[in-house]
Amino acid sequence: MIAKHSINKQSAIRKVCVYCASSRQVDAAYFEDAALLGQTLARNGTTIVYGGGAAGLMGRVADAALAEGGKVIGVLPGFMNDLEWGHASLTELVIVPDMHRRKQKMAEGVDAVIALPGGCGTMEELLEVLTWKRLGLFTKPIVMVNTRRYFDPLIAFLEQMIREKFMNERHRKMWSVVENPLQVLEAIQTAPKWSSENRNFAVQ
Repeated sequence: MIAKHSINKQSAIRKVCVYCASSRQVDAAYFEDAALLGQTLARNGTTIVYGGGAAGLMGRVADAALAEGGKVIGVLPGFMNDLEWGHASLTELVIVPDMHRRKQKMAEGVDAVIALPGGCGTMEELLEVLTWKRLGLFTKPIVMVNTRRYFDPLIAFLEQMIREKFMNERHRKMWSVVENPLQVLEAIQTAPKWSSENRNFAVQ
């Protein structure tokens, strides 16, 4: 049973992209936070765009949001649809030609990106959107939900990139980290502003 939490409506956050895993075998804490994120976003009236799958954290986010009457849009490559990996009860399931188009479609027109813990696919999506932000191609908040301190090694690696001058000190403003899903909406609203002009120091 998911505990009821009251939150203030933050209607400016209309649509978000959520990256998360499809593994069914991870610790229960990850499933609990995935469900809480879906529930929290739905109660806020925020549309979720995600990878369209029914398994693992992907399915749990979608199921929790749909149970609250939320809108959930899945984006699935054709080969995954052929394998029947898609969630059958979504508000909308968009079929795209390949993985590259999937990532582009998921990020189009969203007010933020949220990353739950995941495997190599989730990490690839997260690092690519950080790269887009560095280049000024994506300017919205990026929030990592650090369940069980999962993202600590990645955050340490990003900090090493800054220390070793592979990224600029200002690039630290590209992401935010929260301990649990109840902090996500506030993190989105309070994230440092970012503009396409920041590409001017992308190679410094």
